[in-house]
Amino acid sequence: MSPTILIVDDDADLLVELERTLSKRGYTVTTTTSPDDALARATSEDFAAVLTDLRIGARSGIDLCKRLRDACPELPVVVMTGFGTMEAAVETMRAGAFDFVTKPFSPDQLELSLRRAVGHRALSREVQSLRSRVDGRSGARGILGRSAVMGQALEIVGRVATTGATVLVTGESGTGKELVARALHDASPRAKGPFVALNCAALPDALLESELFGHARGAFTDAKTTKTGLFVEASGGTLFLDEIGEMPVATQAKLLRALEERKVRPVGANQEVSFDARIVAATNRDIETRVAEGKFREDLLYRINVVHIELPPLRARGDDVLLLAGEFVTRFADRHGKTLEGMTDEVEKRLLGYPWPGNVRELQNAIERAVALAKGTRIVVDDLPQRIKDHAPAHVLVTATDPTELCSLEEVERRYITRVMEVVGGSKSEAAKILGLDRSTLYRKLERYRIGAS
Repeated sequence: MSPTILIVDDDADLLVELERTLSKRGYTVTTTTSPDDALARATSEDFAAVLTDLRIGARSGIDLCKRLRDACPELPVVVMTGFGTMEAAVETMRAGAFDFVTKPFSPDQLELSLRRAVGHRALSREVQSLRSRVDGRSGARGILGRSAVMGQALEIVGRVATTGATVLVTGESGTGKELVARALHDASPRAKGPFVALNCAALPDALLESELFGHARGAFTDAKTTKTGLFVEASGGTLFLDEIGEMPVATQAKLLRALEERKVRPVGANQEVSFDARIVAATNRDIETRVAEGKFREDLLYRINVVHIELPPLRARGDDVLLLAGEFVTRFADRHGKTLEGMTDEVEKRLLGYPWPGNVRELQNAIERAVALAKGTRIVVDDLPQRIKDHAPAHVLVTATDPTELCSLEEVERRYITRVMEVVGGSKSEAAKILGLDRSTLYRKLERYRIGAS
């Protein structure tokens, strides 16, 4: 189907000429001499782009650009101007124009500008459609959130899902990294292919290599049959490598080679096997620190980190806590055959004040427990786990007047270290500098307080 262009100009002869020129080049053309008519048509008809003169009688094409930008923000506008100055160009762009062409222009120049505008329109529609698909599917899988930080992450999901780019998903344990990987798969052209997931930290070194690349019969003592590796099993689909930061360095070298050549050599085999799988990797570790420590290959990081999606911790997502909690209440009430209307205001206050070191996974566990224990039609504070009931919100450090609201120095330290880690994006080296600690001391405190722990 040919793209339809709306042309706006008060010169009837020029409109005829432009319509004839663009029609020969495969465009469907609609013309008008009225800016008001152009705006009405643009809001009611489906145009790929608008081509307007900078001067339309006594009216301004700049004004039309502004009105079109407000009414149809995704519709690109190309402005024709006989005033080939930088001021005119800047003015058109500020008004929302996609591009401008200076008279006199050749048909090739005009078509190039329109082709770019039409391509931009098509890409915008594709991204918008993809975002809707991702939001719908990922919502069903538990990726819920209205917060700005979560919206930014999901926007990247929508933009890269249709590509074959390798994606690295980072974030604390329990933030939903596998859900994002599944959303990328579901919204991609590979959706009908397999989604294969492997936790790289869950297997011994030798077994991990066999799982990834496969092995030949007799390759080792228990290799009684030939095994196909997960790279090949995932062909036509997506291979999700969770906790890739824990992968042994020796295996990392083989993984890098596989990603570069799109081939794997099964353990004990003489021949390589090709695969066609999209790779999505994830880690809850500070991967750059792992590189600095020599525990992760820098060249492999470049290979897997083509597109980076950072998932925020639950404590940084504001009211998303209540959105997720409400979804979990409904889900677990149905599962356990209970009728619940929701949570009390005090429960919501406790949920918002708790730091959620275990993130969404911890919230899900807490709500399932509360639903199981609930006696009435609403979840009350006594239904919550003890750690949440006992938690004193951070603001009491400076505003508390009741001694029972105050907390220990150990708790103050835990909260401050947690906050510093949030601000520096999880960088342990940067956090150590701010806190005035050497890295080994910081590591011990992170482990002690289970900050960012699996």
